[in-house]
This record gives sequence, structure tokens and C-alpha cells, in this order.
Amino acid sequence: MKIVVLSDTHGMHRQVKVPDGDILVHCGDITWDGRVHELPGINMWLSFLPHKHKIVIAGNHDWCFQNQTSLSKSYFQNAIYLHDSSVVIDGVTFWGSPWQPEFFDWAFNLPRNGPEIEKKWDLIPDNTDVLITHGPPFGILDLTLQNNKVGCEKLTTAVERVKPKVHLFGHIHSGYGKLQVGNTLFVNASNCDEEYKPINKALEIEI
Repeated sequence: MKIVVLSDTHGMHRQVKVPDGDILVHCGDITWDGRVHELPGINMWLSFLPHKHKIVIAGNHDWCFQNQTSLSKSYFQNAIYLHDSSVVIDGVTFWGSPWQPEFFDWAFNLPRNGPEIEKKWDLIPDNTDVLITHGPPFGILDLTLQNNKVGCEKLTTAVERVKPKVHLFGHIHSGYGKLQVGNTLFVNASNCDEEYKPINKALEIEI
């Protein structure tokens, strides 16, 4: 199974070359300013991509999915939208969630190291093969340009429990890349750099 991973396209998805594959995953921040009016165009773009299955989660810029959840979801006719939920494709279990520790005044923020965010990660089933979150776990592809680690400590604990084959995310643009730790492949697929230029390639993985 070939998975093509995108994240943090910030409304510039058409500027990213998307290779073919079996499954396309977008790890959030698919919109520029989080308004519903952006979604029909995004849905049309998704419809033209050749992947048999497409999975999308929201990110901290995607306000419409927090404030107008049902309406926003209704526009995604050409993708599976995951929000603290899972889908099984060809025997592989995918779980998606948009939350991250407080990061300025954005959507899907929860207090760092608080019980609220811990409860979200407690929902992740132990049989998850591919974990999709918007933000990274603490200490893994989460380093800012100021050399600060800003990933989620509680998510790290959950990943250690679940031990997914793959953990896909974005959010921290400067953390773009792949890192194998134990039996889990971590992928920060942020397409935009720190200046919000979509210069990073879509990443491909095989499972």
C-alpha cells in the first residue's frame, strides 16, 4: 500500500505536485484562513486526484471545522474526514485527530499537559496502524527555528502505548521530514516552509 502524505498546504494545494498512490492523507491546515468558502474548491481538487482513497483531518488554521463542523464536513464528498475517529482500508486501521497543545490563539487548541488533551489521545485504539494527527509528539520532528521542541508530551505517551506502524502529522513547518524510531515511522509532511511557501514535496511511504 502506497500512501502519499500532505500537510499544511494552507490553501496552496494546487501548487504541490501530488504523486499517484493508493491512499492520499492530508494532516490538516488545508485552508488558508479557515473559512467555509474555501472548501468547495478543495473538494473539487480532491476529486481530480487519482488516489482510490483520500483521508483528511483538520488543523489549527481550519477554523470552519471547529465552528461549523457539520457544514464543513458536508463539503468533503471526495474524502474521508476523520475527527477522533477511524477508518479501515484494506485491513489497515487509520485514526485521525486535529488537536494540539495551545499554540497561539488557533483552532483545536487544548491546554498543554492537561487532562483535556490526554483524554483525546486516550481515545486512540490500540489496534491503530496509521495514526494521523495535526501536530507532532514531543521531541520528534517538532523543532522550531528557535530550537524549541513544541510537540505534545501526552501524544508521545499515547504513541508509546499504541505503537503504530506510522505516525503522520505536520503543523511545525520546520520539522518536515521522516524519522524511524523503533517500529514506528514518524512523518512530518508540512508542505509549506516557515514563510508559508509550498516548497516541500509530498512524502511517500509504503506499508
